Amino acid sequence: MAGARGGAAAEAGGAGAAGHRGGSPRWDLKPTGTDARFRGLAAVSRSTAWAAGSKGTVLRTADGGAHWRNVSPPGASGLEFRDVEAFDGRRAVVLAIGEGEASRLYRTADGGKTWTEAFRNAEPKAFYDCMTFFDRRHGLALSDPVDGTYRILSTADGGRSWKVLPATGMPAALEGESAFAASGQCLVSAGPRDAWLATGGAARARVLHSADRGLTWTATDAPIPAGDPARGVFGLAFRDRAHGLAVGGDYRAGEASPRAAAVTRDGGRTWRPAARPVPAYRSGVAWLPYSRTTALAVGPTGTDLTTDAGRSWRTVDEGSYDTVDCAPDLGCWAAGEKGRVARLERR
Repeated sequence: MAGARGGAAAEAGGAGAAGHRGGSPRWDLKPTGTDARFRGLAAVSRSTAWAAGSKGTVLRTADGGAHWRNVSPPGASGLEFRDVEAFDGRRAVVLAIGEGEASRLYRTADGGKTWTEAFRNAEPKAFYDCMTFFDRRHGLALSDPVDGTYRILSTADGGRSWKVLPATGMPAALEGESAFAASGQCLVSAGPRDAWLATGGAARARVLHSADRGLTWTATDAPIPAGDPARGVFGLAFRDRAHGLAVGGDYRAGEASPRAAAVTRDGGRTWRPAARPVPAYRSGVAWLPYSRTTALAVGPTGTDLTTDAGRSWRTVDEGSYDTVDCAPDLGCWAAGEKGRVARLERR
């Protein structure tokens, strides 16, 4: 759970210690036996992780990635899963994106042996992108704007049932604005009530913040270039309710992504550009647990590491990943195209 776990990490003391020593963490690829693209990822521990992706694919490992079990929901092969939030090795919720009824939420309580469809979108204008959980019961899911405002789903029973929250507390969306279903990190949380959502596609990129589990929101401009449907903030990570990171850029291959990272120290009321930003488009970002200064950002062209709380970044790996997540035991995982899933190790 993004809110409960925080960001990303390496082997105990791994990436943080390696970064301070001048070394680098490394990704250890774990063959999955599929070519699905995994943009949804939930790290439960160094041994247990869930990945959700294209062609309705959901995988789970319980042995550190040595073996993967295909636990895809029956009849889901036509769906695109873009987010998964796991409470442990047995309980998880997955989100499918798409217009109208293609947007769905499924829940399992037995490690994926069986699934229950918990929500199917009936609003033709809605397109759900990502979700987050504050704890084992309370969570939110985000849709692109419907009639000019973002639509938020809420659950209070661990994802068994969902309801649409009133739109009265949501600021109006900008012309052309939307969220990006690129890494399961366009909606994140920290603590019991605070949530943030990332936007792009409009003249300005923004981050919206709620301090009451999605009932009311405030919007702040983010210093990441937008002005095009392919540009904006793609991923957020908060290590507590004050300190956050934002990454993004232009997702089109070969397009420059200057100033594609930003930092907040006041819960998203203000954002400052990184002095030395990530060098290219990045879709996922995560703090190392128990670290106040170290985080990872990932994208199709590489992984970057910061050891100064996001002020500067350096590339430590050139492999392609879309998302990154980490568990409290410092087990950090990344996932992406062509079935790529990896765990972070010390070099």
